[in-house]
Amino acid sequence: MGEDMTRIDASTRPSTASTAVLPYVASAAAGRTRALRAYMLAMPVDLGAFLLPLVWDRHYWKGLIAAGVVTVVAFAMGGLYAGRRHVSFLDELPSLCVRLLAAAAVVAIIAAARHDSVPYVVGFLHQVAVSAALVLAGRALTRTAVVVARRHRWVEHSAIIVGGGPVAVELARLLRRYPQYGLHFAGFVDVPSADHADDDGQPLLGRVDELAEMIRLVHAEVVIVADVTCPDEQLLRAVRQPGAAACDLWVVPRLREFHSQHGLPDHIGAIPVTRLRRPALMGPQWMIKRAFDVTFAAVGLVLFSPVMALCALAILVEGGPGVLFRQQRVGRYGEPFRLLKFRSLRPRDADEAQTTWSIAGEARIGPVGRLLRRTSLDELPQLWNILRGDMTVVGPRPERPYFVDRFSADYPDYAMRHRVPVGLTGLAQVSGLRGDTPISDRARFDNYYIENWSLWLDVKVIVRTVSEVLHGGGR
Repeated sequence: MGEDMTRIDASTRPSTASTAVLPYVASAAAGRTRALRAYMLAMPVDLGAFLLPLVWDRHYWKGLIAAGVVTVVAFAMGGLYAGRRHVSFLDELPSLCVRLLAAAAVVAIIAAARHDSVPYVVGFLHQVAVSAALVLAGRALTRTAVVVARRHRWVEHSAIIVGGGPVAVELARLLRRYPQYGLHFAGFVDVPSADHADDDGQPLLGRVDELAEMIRLVHAEVVIVADVTCPDEQLLRAVRQPGAAACDLWVVPRLREFHSQHGLPDHIGAIPVTRLRRPALMGPQWMIKRAFDVTFAAVGLVLFSPVMALCALAILVEGGPGVLFRQQRVGRYGEPFRLLKFRSLRPRDADEAQTTWSIAGEARIGPVGRLLRRTSLDELPQLWNILRGDMTVVGPRPERPYFVDRFSADYPDYAMRHRVPVGLTGLAQVSGLRGDTPISDRARFDNYYIENWSLWLDVKVIVRTVSEVLHGGGR
């Protein structure tokens, strides 16, 4: 780095007792409020306020509960429970009113169809109007409470700014001056060529490629990408690292004059910021995915047990003992495991099994083996791997250690596919990337799946997999 840069790394970083560093390390409140990031204040208050009229009038209790649930879902879909830097009830008011009206209309139509009574519907809408007013009042109170807590620094999170240009410097100044944004400035991370003043006002923690380590050192919970002058590939590699994955990622749009029409705009001072969506690799949705895996694997093992028995018998008749083929594969976080398949070919030796890329055209494969591969029946024993937790139903396909090492060296993004469990099927496979296809394309599709993961995406991949199997799309 240049001599005019102040850098704090693992070996030279002063203790947190140093007066030169103290203003920029993790805030005192950050450790206390970290757990609050997983919980939302607004949602329970909204639902409670909507259902409050049931305390004195339970005549419409079914409709009111239904309307309350629909309202909360509509708020969530509209981003009204997403974290924001600029908290303002007035900014949210138009979106709140529109979604309250839409939820009331949906439930009122259902109530009218069921009861066929104008007085009943009018009475129900009157109670919904009271609930809506209580929701707006409750939302105003929660927003006021959040702002007060931030201004007193009871709730704040340490933030690293990636960049060092005028916008990044202005962001740092705003965070130090205005605590209502709920962020405690921890320091800059930038490229070595950037010009940082050697003073306490622009503390440079480290380089962009050291972002994950700097996050750990200062206990940062938020990363803001401002005007950093580095290639997008370098920045993408930095924010993809496991150490950075737990942080909220915000960016200052390059074309700041043109704001997005989607969602509520957010800003720090007069600088617009956008929160980027992280892949949901943990939390309730990921727990649902695992529950589905266990159910799918258990039911599949029971339902397909007769088919698996016939496959085993056919393999035994064609090739003798050794029905199952066990092979080491690389799973989540690079952990090896033993993958199970029905044997379609007996390898000459262990080296052939680990280093031969494809056996699709191998003349030694018999009729039974070809049938198993063409119909993907050879994959059925992997249901046991899913039940054990080695694999998931949908995810990047597992590969052997020899090829993981080769591909990771040749394609920098290949190793990033091991952020999630490997799968029985995957987006790359149903997109035609199986067999002798470019590894770079596979890695691109696998990382796209990870970074855009949702339960619905899993459903789509499973449907397309079933379609391919039924149409004989196996190897």
